[in-house]
Amino acid sequence: MDQPAVARRDDRDDAARAALPVDLDPLADLLAAVLAAEGVPAAAEASLQLVDDATMATLNADHLGGQGPTDVLSFPIDGTDGPDGDDGDDWLVGDVVVCAEVAAAQAPDHAGTLADELALLVVHGGLHLCGWDHADDAERSAMWARERELLTAMTRLPSRDPWGAS
Repeated sequence: MDQPAVARRDDRDDAARAALPVDLDPLADLLAAVLAAEGVPAAAEASLQLVDDATMATLNADHLGGQGPTDVLSFPIDGTDGPDGDDGDDWLVGDVVVCAEVAAAQAPDHAGTLADELALLVVHGGLHLCGWDHADDAERSAMWARERELLTAMTRLPSRDPWGAS
């Protein structure tokens, strides 16, 4: 199956990468599969970036008005509709930014393992790039159902049920 390209980058410092190693390749592949499942063509591109707590806290404050680091942020650019105009512009779906340290801290009580938590966050972020949201109960239920459906189809269902009690 042709899938969008996903650029990947770990912007954490050497100490953070050594303390909490993360292989971005399977996560980028997962993001590409989510985008493809949502109908994004192979000609499109997205990015996946790991950042430290301080960088995520700054992004959270600057873009959402939040305090402290959060687990994942998504920055849609062209989304699933592609770029405006028909002049052959590159199709940049958007960027998914993950804080591995926050993911590691919440994993035991959420998705179970760090690998499961990161996979869930990448799927969640990818769905946000495609227009999904969870601003109300109906949207949240639909988005969580889609997360579960995608993770099941990709044999990445978490070891714990992160959708159970929230």
